[in-house]
Amino acid sequence: MSEPAVRARGLSRRFGEVLAVDNIDLDIPHGQIFGFLGPNGSGKTTTIRVLCGLLTPSSGEVTVLGKQIPAEAEAVRRRIGYMTQKFSLYEDLSIEENLNFVGSIQGLGRRARHQRIAELLQQFDLEDLRKRRADAMSGGQRQRLALAAATIHRPDLLFLDEPTSAVDPENRRDFWEKLFDLLDTGTSILVSTHYMDEAERCHQLAILDRGRLRLEGSPAELMGALDRRVVEIDGSNLRKVKDTALALPQVESAAQQGLRLRVLMQDGVDDPVSYLRSALDGAALEIHPARPSLEDVFVAATLSEPPEKKP
Repeated sequence: MSEPAVRARGLSRRFGEVLAVDNIDLDIPHGQIFGFLGPNGSGKTTTIRVLCGLLTPSSGEVTVLGKQIPAEAEAVRRRIGYMTQKFSLYEDLSIEENLNFVGSIQGLGRRARHQRIAELLQQFDLEDLRKRRADAMSGGQRQRLALAAATIHRPDLLFLDEPTSAVDPENRRDFWEKLFDLLDTGTSILVSTHYMDEAERCHQLAILDRGRLRLEGSPAELMGALDRRVVEIDGSNLRKVKDTALALPQVESAAQQGLRLRVLMQDGVDDPVSYLRSALDGAALEIHPARPSLEDVFVAATLSEPPEKKP
């Protein structure tokens, strides 16, 4: 079996008394889009910065592309691309000038830069905007520029930290199509997000919460593990029904979605529909099992306390 693109064992990172990343184990394979899904403050950005060699781990072992972090961080940085959540290129430079600057920082010679910039302008639909300053660009255009800059040196591994947080759904969809194009060229990708539709596009997911790794697996595997635990309720007075449901010991969460109430049950309830019908006096309610969604997985993972690690 080939060595993973990223391997971490017992990875932790402290900021004073704050434990931002808590004893995480990771194996991120080559040739896939691996997603970090988690709320703000879950440790996604800190973990990415450690894996990029920008932060030193407080404890644990980390290997990226076969190199040890932090000992070989400089060698790792030459083979990775990193796109930050906040646009970090020069606002007063044009698209072409920004790419030329980044290309020189990455060690590309003048001729190689010229050729690579021409390729990127076409690849990311920026040819007609090449002279436009970054501060005059839309959110989607700036996003494409940032991705072009992060891949100008053809990295083996690309880190993207919530790259679509400031763009509209159409640009998010187009951005993800660009990611799959990059995947076809051999670039492995790690992307953090809090959008469920983006998480479903990943080959594998790690759900982080409060610095801990709660769940890991493919979206289909994670949703399949919640089979029989999700129930939908149709009827009147759903706000009152929700309050009653949340008071039940076997109910983990309840949220209204349009004209339906979606209820997540605790594991171990043999017949959730019958349980709710009896507990809610459901003669006037239509109660039926529902197919789990990734949002249900996320709620179940972040509501419960993570299991303690064995020494």
